[in-house]
Amino acid sequence: MISIKEFIEWAKASCRNIKENEKCDVNLSNEVRERYKAIPYEYFEFLKQVKQCISFSEKSWFLCEEEYNGKSDIALKWNEFEILSLEAAEDDREWKSEIENWWNRYFPILISVDNEYSFYAIDMESENGTIVYGCEPEFEEVDVVADNFMEFLQIIVNKERQL
Repeated sequence: MISIKEFIEWAKASCRNIKENEKCDVNLSNEVRERYKAIPYEYFEFLKQVKQCISFSEKSWFLCEEEYNGKSDIALKWNEFEILSLEAAEDDREWKSEIENWWNRYFPILISVDNEYSFYAIDMESENGTIVYGCEPEFEEVDVVADNFMEFLQIIVNKERQL
């Protein structure tokens, strides 16, 4: 299995826009910490080491500390697809509650606007932090793509999934 350092080196060599986190620490907003209390160790370590990771096309990117804290230059918020789903629910309180509960379970880690709006997220209720993929128009319908975050990085490096 690939290490985070190996992924960073691969990303640099593959012309990805990747910036390392020089402070080697991460401080997520209260909103994120309160909502997602048990972020898997591997992803937290990734956030400690990676400040920014954007595809060559600039249409896909990992969500990092600045995105979660609302300090990024990227136009979409870290929870943009939840916001879009809530807007679609309009005044339907039951539907809104279902959407919020769903997103409480799935922590977005990567967003893409390449061809369609899509994302990868960590299933916070799974034992190992299973990674799922979802896309428009039904963001809340997802497919499992990796058993854990490190396997997800390996899948990206193997080009089984695009970054």
